[in-house]
Amino acid sequence: MDIANLRAFAAVAKSKSFSSAATQLHITQPAVSKRIAVLEAELEAPLFDRLGRRIELTEAGRALLRHLPEIEQSLRQAERAVRDINGEIAGPLRIATSHHIGLHRLPPVLSSFQRRYPAVQLAIEFLDSEQAYERLRVGDIELAVVTLAPGNVTQLRSEVIWTDELSVMICDDHALAGRQRVRIAELVEHPAVLPGLDTFTGQIVHRHFDAADALLQVRMATNYLETLRMMAVVGLGWTVLPTTMAGPELQKLRVENTRLCRSLGLVHHQERSLSRSASAFISLLREAGVSPVGRRLPG
Repeated sequence: MDIANLRAFAAVAKSKSFSSAATQLHITQPAVSKRIAVLEAELEAPLFDRLGRRIELTEAGRALLRHLPEIEQSLRQAERAVRDINGEIAGPLRIATSHHIGLHRLPPVLSSFQRRYPAVQLAIEFLDSEQAYERLRVGDIELAVVTLAPGNVTQLRSEVIWTDELSVMICDDHALAGRQRVRIAELVEHPAVLPGLDTFTGQIVHRHFDAADALLQVRMATNYLETLRMMAVVGLGWTVLPTTMAGPELQKLRVENTRLCRSLGLVHHQERSLSRSASAFISLLREAGVSPVGRRLPG
């Protein structure tokens, strides 16, 4: 079976659209249709049912789809083996990162990596940390640089690169503004805007207040830290954010017996052998972990 035909099948199966698959593969829709037709002829079985504008996998299509991850992994390993013989760090590298890390931590690493290894085709996806963990499990990406889960996660291996201090923050006209220190019981009398419980950061925050038997009044929860910052700035409630996000519009509030932090770092599947490009990226990440945030790494 031709690799290009298999990739066309995978694109159509995932998008359930020949036109979307064509856009994804940067070819025309008739070219996608031709590749699927050739594959169906080779297998002597239809792979898709065309139901008007809808496209559904046939039983044969579903059977082939189940084997695609193994086929793709074998192809990646074969390509990696050839490149390793030549000693060249090149080829595709798919990584995921969160918006916060991608904006505030990764730029020096990415810049240095592209200067050192221009032959690597780096593909970056911005995902919630929790989504990145799931994509790693199924093998869609090779590495993730995200907020690490509070506990161990089966099948995945993590490494702390940065420790990110978290602070309780309030706007200037909040009722608690100007206080040198407050008790947790006082703080939870006021509404909060916090990371959601479905996020690793939210779990860290909620566990702290649960341990103190403090009942939170959560007015709004979201995965996006920039959104939380804006909601706190306009006075919707107090929040918990990375200390680096404090500023003129948002001040840190000292809360008794409250010291919060989260771990940021890399994650990969423990049963997946890393490509040379992934190993090179990890080396640069480790350099960044011992460098001041924002410092340009050597090229």
